[in-house]
Amino acid sequence: MNAYTTSARPRQRKRLIIVVVVVAILFALLVGWNTVKGIMIGKFMKSMANPAQTVSTMPAAYQEWQPHVEAVGNVRAVHGTDLAFEVAGLVASVDVKSGADVKQGQVLIKLVDDQDRATLAALQATAQLAALTADRAKQQLAVQAISKAEYDTDMANLKNARAQADAQAALVAKKTLRAPFAGRVGIITANPGQYLNAGTAVATLQQLDPVYVDFTVPQSSLTALQLGGKVEVTSDAFKGKAFDGKLSATDPKIDLSTRNVSVEAIVANPDKQLMPGMFAKVAVDSGRPQRYLTLPQTSISYAPYGDTVFVVHAGEPPAASGDAAPAKASADAANGKPADKHYVQQVVVTIGPTRGDQVAVLSGIKPGDVIVTSGQLKLKGGTPVNINNSVQPAFAPNPHPVEE
Repeated sequence: MNAYTTSARPRQRKRLIIVVVVVAILFALLVGWNTVKGIMIGKFMKSMANPAQTVSTMPAAYQEWQPHVEAVGNVRAVHGTDLAFEVAGLVASVDVKSGADVKQGQVLIKLVDDQDRATLAALQATAQLAALTADRAKQQLAVQAISKAEYDTDMANLKNARAQADAQAALVAKKTLRAPFAGRVGIITANPGQYLNAGTAVATLQQLDPVYVDFTVPQSSLTALQLGGKVEVTSDAFKGKAFDGKLSATDPKIDLSTRNVSVEAIVANPDKQLMPGMFAKVAVDSGRPQRYLTLPQTSISYAPYGDTVFVVHAGEPPAASGDAAPAKASADAANGKPADKHYVQQVVVTIGPTRGDQVAVLSGIKPGDVIVTSGQLKLKGGTPVNINNSVQPAFAPNPHPVEE
């Protein structure tokens, strides 16, 4: 009995050791599995929380900006009027076509004037007779054949006859409508045989080269304007085309209701495209050109706490790689090459004036910094990015609407 007990104890101890070892191994495997699972889950969650985003980029660079005072105005002819007869009568002929360019003094429309010309001929004959009578009276007065009173009467008759002839000649001239200046005549509304009352407008005449552009600016902009300064005029009727001119005059009076001042510019219009009454946009040069660090307006993230941009850096985010400071993006980032890894950092900037699709950045970035121009809605500091510059946002200083 004692021998059996003695021999069974080593076997029980051996079995216990085996059980303990197996339990230890299982526990180690369980702990290792949980550890590996936690690491894998952390990596997965990290990759899912901040995946790479596709963006477009552009390096920040300086540009020369010419400051402008911008306004809207109306085109006005240097010489323009509605033509009408001073006297009534029947239209005898229309000697010009609608829309034709005419010279100063060119005959446009004639009224029937046969009776008036006959009357003029009679008055001219009377004036000639009065001239002969006055000449004979002068000779007779020299030899004391007539009195001074008779001579004065003959001279008065001569002046009266000439005055009546001149008045009738003026009446005959009023029966012919001539162009008071060179320009383009509008649509003729008179026809041969039509009776016209005095003052009835029959056509418009406008001088189209050059033209005036009238506009107003706030009184605060008055000091920025200079007579003779360059003016650029654009119109919605001619997309993509600008007309050059110069500042010709400013009104010496400020409007009390708006505190604006009226300004006049004279603009060359050799192709006669600008027409009186047309709406126009005006940009007047003011001051010297300024040098600004310029970006597309789409690159700015506007927020109440400050405006920001996303700057692209090369490599892994600092939190992942342990770098002390982010490296600048290489030239590959600006060119959109996918060979290197890149990430972004959000930077607060101070923005200045805008020009078309462009905005001036006064502080926060430096020349050469690669800035995200589109795709920043899903970005935050440290987000990895894939750069694709095949499509870039608008970056025109003078954008124009795209015609449908």
